[in-house]
Amino acid sequence: MEEIITQLEMTAADQLNAAPPVEGVALRTTRPGPLIRDLHVRIGTPHRWPSASRGAEEWDRWLAAPRREYRLIEYCGEVAGAADFEPQPGNDVEITTFGLVPEFVGKGLGGFALTLVVADAWESPGTRRVWLHTSTLDHPNALPNYLRRGFRSFSRPL
Repeated sequence: MEEIITQLEMTAADQLNAAPPVEGVALRTTRPGPLIRDLHVRIGTPHRWPSASRGAEEWDRWLAAPRREYRLIEYCGEVAGAADFEPQPGNDVEITTFGLVPEFVGKGLGGFALTLVVADAWESPGTRRVWLHTSTLDHPNALPNYLRRGFRSFSRPL
C-alpha cells in the first residue's frame, strides 16, 4: 500500500471540538529521555512510524530539540501514550507525536486525550496555528479523530 500523508491544521483555538471527558485521562509534562524513546517505539511499531526505527544518533538529535515539549498521556495513573509538540516560526505549533500504546488502543481514550493535547498546544503564547500530519500507515481511527476534533486538511482533498 502506498503511504498517503495528510497535513491538518487548526487556525484558531475555538475550532477545537472537544471530545467528552474521560475520567482518569490526564496529561503530564515530562522531559526527553529513554521513556519517550520507548513510547515512540511501542506506539509506532504497529504503524511503521519512522520514529520506531530511529538510530541512536537520530534519537539524540530528536530528544535534544530545545523547544520540543513532551507529554505523557495517562489513564488512571498508568502511561497510556505520548504526545509532543514543537513551536515553530510564525507562531505555529506542530504536534509531532500523538498516540496510545497498543494496550490502551480501542478503549475510548483517544478523543479526549487528543483534546487535552491540542488545548495544551494552543497554550503556547501567540500561537496562531496548530498543525500535524497523519498518514495511511497510522491507526485507522487517527484521521477521523483529528477531523472530529476540528482539524481540517490543507495538503490534499479528503
